[in-house]
This record gives sequence, structure tokens and C-alpha cells, in this order.
Amino acid sequence: MSSKQNQFNLKFQSIPENVSKVETFLGNVNEHLRLNEVEFHKLLVATTEAVNNAIMHGNKSKPEKTVTVDVTIKKRYIVIRVCDEGGGFDPEEIPNPLDEENLLKESGRGLFLMQTLMDEVEITANETGCEVRMSLYTGPKKGLKDAE
Repeated sequence: MSSKQNQFNLKFQSIPENVSKVETFLGNVNEHLRLNEVEFHKLLVATTEAVNNAIMHGNKSKPEKTVTVDVTIKKRYIVIRVCDEGGGFDPEEIPNPLDEENLLKESGRGLFLMQTLMDEVEITANETGCEVRMSLYTGPKKGLKDAE
């Protein structure tokens, strides 16, 4: 893990056991943030889901590929970027986990959880991988353009 005053970074191999590094990493970040228990839980669950998806779906659990987690602390919000080296995906093609035929499935809820817990979620893919960018407001609930 590396950090500057408002920027924290973690990079690791794409093996499922490395998901456990996220909690320690975010715990260290929260020493600076001082989020309340609910906000920290949202951050932890959403980031863990994004990392798990990056390892399992993006990088296909190939240890030669890496996942990067970047956290940037702004004045009234936090930006979390989770990047993999996979080919990306179209979020519109992910089945809605609330549809009746999907309710009992054991997977398929990660993106839904991220979108439910975070204030903003953006997914972009290019030739080098996929990036999930999530924002959690820590101040008055206004758009990011107003939160700078």
C-alpha cells in the first residue's frame, strides 16, 4: 500500500485470497477519513464487491494479472477506482437480480450492491482493462460538480 495525504493505492495479484487485503487497506484509509460505521460499511462492501469482480470476472483469477485500488479523498466525497486487466463488460447486459427468475441465484448481485451502496458508479473499459469508479459523498448530498 502506498499513500499521499489524500491518495491511497493498493495493487495485488489476481488471486481470490487477496480480496481480504481490501478490509485492512480501507481500515488504514479510514484513519484519515473518519467515516461513521454505516459509511465505512458501504465503502467496504462496495469496494470488496468491485475487487472480487475484478479478480474473478475481469482477470479470470490469473495471478499474472493485477488489480489496482485507488482511493482519493476530496473535500466532501471519496472516489474509489478498482482497475483490472480484463476485457471489460457491458453493465446493461447484467441481469437484474431483483427479477423473479434471478432471486434465488447465488451470484449476480455485485454490481447491484455497488450501485445501491455508493452515490455514483461508472464503469469504463479499454484495451488495458476495466475500471469501476465509485463515489461516496461525505458532505451534503449534492452532485460531484458541486462537491469540489
